[in-house]
Amino acid sequence: MADPAGIVIPYKELSPEALQGLLEEYVSREGTDYGHSSYSLAQKVAAVRRQLETGRAVIVFDPVHQSCNIIPQQDLPPDRQAD
Repeated sequence: MADPAGIVIPYKELSPEALQGLLEEYVSREGTDYGHSSYSLAQKVAAVRRQLETGRAVIVFDPVHQSCNIIPQQDLPPDRQAD
């Protein structure tokens, strides 16, 4: 479950370069599970970008740890979920 203290950052507020860097960092994290299939970095980035664009995922900034994460929108507390 997401940390409810995080700040949701709309992906459109990031510069294209910052968003690309965040997506690449996110999909290349150790422990990210893609099952038995093998996907390129570009394919992984495109899949997560689509999730952000469709609202299925959101970017959350943790001010305590000064870090960003991408989480399923449904993992936000109900009062913070988009309609």
